Amino acid sequence: MEEVTLKVIGTVRNGRDAVEDRGWGAVVSTIELAPRYAPGLDGLEGFSHVVVLFFMHRDEGGERPALRRRPRGRADMPELGVFAQRARMRPNPVGITAVEIVRVEPGRLTVRGLDAVDGTPVLDLKPYFPVFDRVESARVPGWVPRLMEGYFEG
Repeated sequence: MEEVTLKVIGTVRNGRDAVEDRGWGAVVSTIELAPRYAPGLDGLEGFSHVVVLFFMHRDEGGERPALRRRPRGRADMPELGVFAQRARMRPNPVGITAVEIVRVEPGRLTVRGLDAVDGTPVLDLKPYFPVFDRVESARVPGWVPRLMEGYFEG
């Protein structure tokens, strides 16, 4: 199997058009679910966070997917393989972010900190389970904190 087909379960609504890599922490987004998927939100209100899987549908600079590149094209970053990065320029532009749940309503999920622009297709939602989603002793290379400065501030 070389290809798969996914269903869009909803759409991000937040009024943010800029894909810049800053200030996502303050962004409040509503995920509007397609009516047939709305019942899937039942019980999610008991969780504080949700993991959002989404399709990064916008290609602002026309940058082609590459297997090696510098994160955000920054000269002060090392050249790395795409699988060592969270960039959208990859074989499958799929994003994943754990976000705070603000409110659950019929057919709508409001979250804080989702780094997806208005109109982004949502592929799946999974409740945040610390036993699955948190690693106590995770390590990252030294360039990661520099790259992420300001990303979730605001």
